[in-house]
Amino acid sequence: MPMREPFLVLLDRDGTINIDRHYLGDPAGLEFLPGALDGLTALRDAGAVLAIVTNQSGIGRGMFDREQADTVNDHLLAMLGAHGVEIAHVALCPHAPDEGCDCRKPAPGLAVEAAAATGLPLAQAWVIGDKSSDTGLADAVGARGILITADRLASPAEHFTARDLVEAAAIILAEQ
Repeated sequence: MPMREPFLVLLDRDGTINIDRHYLGDPAGLEFLPGALDGLTALRDAGAVLAIVTNQSGIGRGMFDREQADTVNDHLLAMLGAHGVEIAHVALCPHAPDEGCDCRKPAPGLAVEAAAATGLPLAQAWVIGDKSSDTGLADAVGARGILITADRLASPAEHFTARDLVEAAAIILAEQ
């Protein structure tokens, strides 16, 4: 099988990789969603460079601080690493929704940061997440989007839907 060129996959964190605990400021709350490790492993094996792009408005809302958010991310990276899954970059928006920043999804800031950090173009990238802000990010940067949802009608026609990261990985591998 010929080697594929590396391609960038931008992943939302909460509700995509791990269970969404709403304003997760403690790494003890991290728990993988079913299929997350298998889907990420399939993407890794196919040559994907994985990056996390995550809105963490709990910082801007004063629910936890940046150090706590970084601790959660570091713990998640260690958990993934223990299973052979490497995350090339984590881009985090610490702002509350009303702050008007350029990094809060669906604004392009986090994706631009991840592309710069990995050296991979956004035009060939995929964005996977569980909210419309994730598919909105895909639109903002010219990437393809996959919405993780049980509702097949939840995503606009120009985006794919998947039940979990296993199905999302299968979609990407079929389309690459």
